[in-house]
Amino acid sequence: MSDSTSTGNQAFVTASQEVVKLSKAPSNDIKLKLYAYFKQGIKGDNDTPEPGFIDFTGKAKWKAWTEVKGMSKEEAQKKYIELVEELKAADA
Repeated sequence: MSDSTSTGNQAFVTASQEVVKLSKAPSNDIKLKLYAYFKQGIKGDNDTPEPGFIDFTGKAKWKAWTEVKGMSKEEAQKKYIELVEELKAADA
């Protein structure tokens, strides 16, 4: 279970497909939020080991995902969809 289709949530699947079609890439902070909500929505709480200190990107992603620990998969999917909709509206 590692992709959006495995959730059975069609709105989540659609949002994950639409976010890559934005004409302007979101900021790194927004990308981290998207990543965290997506991972939480697919897998649930982060149980992976923290990356080493020289893996800056991996560490940022790990921290973002860990910050949403305890959020249900359904809530994370909802927040992901809402954030994608905001980005689409700003992109129009």
